[in-house]
Amino acid sequence: MQNQSQAVTAAIAEHYVLDDAIDSIPVNSGEIKNDGYIVSKLYDWIWFIGAPTIGLITAFILLFTGVAEIEIELSEDHHYSLFDLSMSVFLTGHLVLVFFRSHGNSKIFALHPIRFTLIPILLLIYMNYSATGILYLYVIAFLWDAHHSAAQTFGLGRIYDMRMGNHQQVGRRLDYFLNLFIWVGPILAGASLIDYSNTFFNDLLYPAGFEMKELPTTVYNHKSDITKLVFVIGIPLLAYYLFEYWKYYKRGYLISVNKVVLYVTTALISIFSWGFNTLGEAFFVMNFFHAWQYFAIVWAFEKKSITNIFRLSKFKNGKYFSIFLLIIIGFTYGLWGTIAGDSDSKFSHSLILTVSLLHFWYDGFIWSVKRQQV
Repeated sequence: MQNQSQAVTAAIAEHYVLDDAIDSIPVNSGEIKNDGYIVSKLYDWIWFIGAPTIGLITAFILLFTGVAEIEIELSEDHHYSLFDLSMSVFLTGHLVLVFFRSHGNSKIFALHPIRFTLIPILLLIYMNYSATGILYLYVIAFLWDAHHSAAQTFGLGRIYDMRMGNHQQVGRRLDYFLNLFIWVGPILAGASLIDYSNTFFNDLLYPAGFEMKELPTTVYNHKSDITKLVFVIGIPLLAYYLFEYWKYYKRGYLISVNKVVLYVTTALISIFSWGFNTLGEAFFVMNFFHAWQYFAIVWAFEKKSITNIFRLSKFKNGKYFSIFLLIIIGFTYGLWGTIAGDSDSKFSHSLILTVSLLHFWYDGFIWSVKRQQV
């Protein structure tokens, strides 16, 4: 009984260890895995590290060539610009891919069977029968999205650290807050904040019954104060981050160039997109490369189970057909979600929002760096 109690205590201590309590932990194991890459040098630079730059270049191509303005008629009632359609299909499409990990991977599914079966059904039923509930959950999803995106960049960086042999807890809290600031700070300090607050209020808060009519006006009147506050918080945060990592470096921490490039390019493109572009352009750039990374993440870690799901593992080129089907499924759902999102179907809206919320929620625990599930 005493040994069991000690084991539980040790597990809890390890789970909650923070950056300022790791003096006794070896900073680096001395074992570099896969040359510091997640998949391979080429794969990582195209799909992970280079994703923010690719997102920005894609937006430039669509906007400055005039291609973005091409009108596409899907039906008599559904007309879209190529820019809006491509953004919606791609971004909506990546959300459904989470189920290849949560439900398609038997080992992951066995860890949380209730979360993967009962909760989705209850959530869908609740939204389908509660008009107020679905509006409140739209607000939650809107706010959750930024945190979710920050967590993905954070997670990739943590994997790169582990590939360099660094301890999984070293710098973990620092990276978390840095990435949260990278994604949220530029929104608050940028030129698109006013449009962002208008969209948040008019499309979500007001329909949900929130008495916050003064929100857009308040944001407009205090825009300069908000920008100053971001800098007041951001500069000391960055200085503290660099100082702490310098101390880790002195103790044996190995710098991951891949992680540094990923974080720096994400920060710069986040500042540029939210700071100097319209809301739609910024939203496209940031969410495009997030979805770009996610397609690659799912395939990198789940290609074996995905190939098995499609019963193609025995075929010579089975994995190529599998990745093709994965993309088709994502884009098909994205196209359906785009059209259904413009409909008056309550069930369609409930289903789309359920998938979005489950995507955000599941991603928080099915890709655990700490449990070495990646």
